Amino acid sequence: MRRAGVAVATALVLAGCGDGGAKFDRRTQIGANPVLPAPQQYLVPPIHVAEVVGWGANETPTAPAGLQVQAFARDLNHPRNVALLPNGDVLAVESQGPNLDPITRPKNPIVGWVQKRATGGGAKPKGATNQITLLRDADGDGVAESRSVLIGHLNSPFGVVYADGFLYVAATDAVLRYPFTPGQTRITAPAVRLTDLPGGPIDHHWTKSLTLSPDGTLLYATVGSNSNITENGMEAEKGRAAVYEIDRASGRARVFASGLRNPNSPNFYPGTNTLWVVANERDELGPNLVPDYLTSVRENGFYGWPYSYYGRHVDPRVMPQRPDLVARAIAPDYALSSHVAALGLTFYTGAGLPPRYRGGAFIGEHGSWDRDELNGYKVVFVPFANARPSGTAQDFLTGFLGSDGKVRGRPVGVAVDRSGALLVADDTGNVVWRVSAATRTAARRRAQTAG
Repeated sequence: MRRAGVAVATALVLAGCGDGGAKFDRRTQIGANPVLPAPQQYLVPPIHVAEVVGWGANETPTAPAGLQVQAFARDLNHPRNVALLPNGDVLAVESQGPNLDPITRPKNPIVGWVQKRATGGGAKPKGATNQITLLRDADGDGVAESRSVLIGHLNSPFGVVYADGFLYVAATDAVLRYPFTPGQTRITAPAVRLTDLPGGPIDHHWTKSLTLSPDGTLLYATVGSNSNITENGMEAEKGRAAVYEIDRASGRARVFASGLRNPNSPNFYPGTNTLWVVANERDELGPNLVPDYLTSVRENGFYGWPYSYYGRHVDPRVMPQRPDLVARAIAPDYALSSHVAALGLTFYTGAGLPPRYRGGAFIGEHGSWDRDELNGYKVVFVPFANARPSGTAQDFLTGFLGSDGKVRGRPVGVAVDRSGALLVADDTGNVVWRVSAATRTAARRRAQTAG
């Protein structure tokens, strides 16, 4: 059976090639008004799974001139997210998704094979996963010299925030609360289950992100859909494809906004009460549909999924249609190009990077497999002006996808440390990378290597 599944998957990969996606100018899908070609429907959609080879001993991603990249921590086990504590300690959320999908469909073996191939290869991770690891750089040299398991045996964690003596963790099925004092290296107190989140028995988009409101009273959690376009039935989508608002004191929760297929990394723009997320849009309408995006999130807003995309563009595959919902669907603020799998978002308020980055957004793009020309596999920077996106997204951290077409790593969560350096969780390379202003020694060494 396994051999047959691999054979089918290989056939689909070959069948998906030559779709013509490479002829499309991807730059036209970056910004406020993306070009949206006509949808295509496939018996066999395009699939291109790059080989994962991992990072060589002396390899790092590439940052713009004047910046340096170093490994803050290596040999992690699928680090999906990073978060900062007030004392400067860094939390790396090491996580793998739950194996919950009792629905049997012909494409299940294919999807499973694709996921395994997209994360395999390279150096094998060490230690346990589904835990939060505390990384400490006591001497400030940009490398964590100590690590400890802060919380272990979690149920596919992703989001984590600290506030007022408590650490809040978004596992795949609940938001948990732990008493915590920055400086601790291990939490032994049991968790309080603050509020449930939609989880199994199907848990297709399992990552649940988390952020704190500007006044500190509320949490916001993201919950992705349970399918591409409701293949598992509408009952499986109850309460999903949404952003939740959670009262931090009582655990009371409500849907704040809906119709977001797979939202991640909620963040309030600095100095405002405007919430932003990145979101992954639907598949199998073509290599250049539908663009993933960055958007502000309005209270009680509806963003189209599953009935429409990018505002009021109707998805013909979804039945029954809901023209009443499509009529009020909100178009996203900023397209990032199709199938880049945007998962990480942070706004830059530090002073360690050049001034041109201040106030803009760093976005971790995990990378595509459902188009024949690979897309994503990098961290991009979106400039902002007057608290709104302003200008074209710029490549910031690249090299995850090599010139040989093989994958070294895949960026996910992004965060800013207390020195103003950018931290990037690489869940395939099993590294947390740190991007900072280059020292004179590092710049001299790089010039000598280039010469």
